Amino acid sequence: MPRLAADMHIHSTVSDGKASPMEIIYTAMDKGLDVISITDHNSFQGSVIAKKIASSINGAPIIIVGNEIRTQYGDVLVYCIEEPDIPYTLPELIDRAHEENCLVVPAHPFDIFRLGIGNMIYEFNGWDALEIWNASASHGSNKKAMKAAKILGLPGLANSDAHILEYIGSAYTVIEIDDYSVEAILEAIRKGRVHPRPGYPPFKHIIKRFAWSFRRIIK
Repeated sequence: MPRLAADMHIHSTVSDGKASPMEIIYTAMDKGLDVISITDHNSFQGSVIAKKIASSINGAPIIIVGNEIRTQYGDVLVYCIEEPDIPYTLPELIDRAHEENCLVVPAHPFDIFRLGIGNMIYEFNGWDALEIWNASASHGSNKKAMKAAKILGLPGLANSDAHILEYIGSAYTVIEIDDYSVEAILEAIRKGRVHPRPGYPPFKHIIKRFAWSFRRIIK
């Protein structure tokens, strides 16, 4: 069964990332990633743009159409085959996403500084997986997410949450697939055929990420 390396939480210039979708694609290729999702805040456009660009690049990663949606309780990742029309409130978001054959995955759920939904993950049904490792979150909050995934019996994903190119692939997930399609990748996640690869970027890249965030704030 083929295995693909996937980083499914990346931000571009569409929201608060430093790099363009094209730059992200080429960096992902350089780092050996097979699958990426550009999950800009409250927008599918970063991944929609990336999907168009990737279609003309030989060896480009498979693009999952994604969005990091700010709900009334915190941030949730939504992964789809095509761009859907989804409300930004729970549980309507979960119901509509599943009607569109999308996955719903709480992002960095226990990172209170980055608006994870925390213990609200236990109040809703319908999660397809849980982001159990986020390379931009604290070790403590990631450990809580790992524990929650076990309690809920959910597949766990590891992602970089990259806002600069250097973060891409610092954490990723190996996905076992039946065939090379977005549908097969999403189904593999649903069925738990995933193997998280936790990690953090080097300290110099962490400093660079904070410098980028600071420059954005003072603009």
